[in-house]
Amino acid sequence: MDDGERTRRPHVLFGYDGTAANGAALRWAVEEARRRDLDLVMCHSWHWPYARGHEDRDAETIMKRAGENRLQRGVRRARELGAPGEVRGRLMRGPAVDAVLEASVGAELIVVGANERLEEGGTALEVPARADRPVLVVRNADRPGSPPKRVVAGVDGTARCDAALGFAFEEAALRGWDLHVVYGCWEPGAVIDYELALFNDRELLEKTRAAELEEAVAPWRDRHPEVTMTVSLLLERPCEALQDAVRDAGLLVLGDRGTGSYRGVWGVAPPPETGSDPLGATSTGMLRSAPCPVAIVPGRAAR
Repeated sequence: MDDGERTRRPHVLFGYDGTAANGAALRWAVEEARRRDLDLVMCHSWHWPYARGHEDRDAETIMKRAGENRLQRGVRRARELGAPGEVRGRLMRGPAVDAVLEASVGAELIVVGANERLEEGGTALEVPARADRPVLVVRNADRPGSPPKRVVAGVDGTARCDAALGFAFEEAALRGWDLHVVYGCWEPGAVIDYELALFNDRELLEKTRAAELEEAVAPWRDRHPEVTMTVSLLLERPCEALQDAVRDAGLLVLGDRGTGSYRGVWGVAPPPETGSDPLGATSTGMLRSAPCPVAIVPGRAAR
């Protein structure tokens, strides 16, 4: 079996940057591989910093070798942490975002680290925006103490949230954690015209959205009866509803895009274009503010 065939086998893909701060994300990647009984592939990219056309074979060889050595150290560390099955390194050339996306073929899940300050165009925002499979973003700093044993899933009551709900139930089942499903349904700026009247009748709005929430959750609850689940329907904006919920969460799961507009939720203009469709406002906001790892699941997650 050649390397191409091996990396197409189902696995967890970890974007490894070789820094000590990347340790928290690496531990999550190892844990995901262990619980899912999958191999772990560690992707590390080295980037030629000079202008196109500049040639220096000796410098290029040194940089590539440094990348190889860094990746080998990462693979050894993953094995020390108890990664199951096979741990493979994959050295890529080019910007980190492009390298991770190219290497993600065959991956069931992508795990990347994030600094305290997420920058536009950075890996932690760009990979979830462009990936066609779930991306788990872990801040490069451990949360003090043991993580709360609860998964929080943010939903919008539409079919778009189905993949995120499925991932959230799966994570809760794999970890033996509780699941808290949160629907912040106060989004008058994001609904179609005929639904605007709902916001003049709070009781009718609550009844309508409760029916949507039950319809979305019921199939997954039946499929995972072992998961202890609670639901919260809140007449608040999605980010406001989630801010309270994630205070005692070990993992937050969201879809990549919902119904809200960036300006409607945050009251500010959207970020500059980065060459790809931006994440939804709720996903972007929670990636920046959530104290726990955040999984972003595309509406049509890869199978």
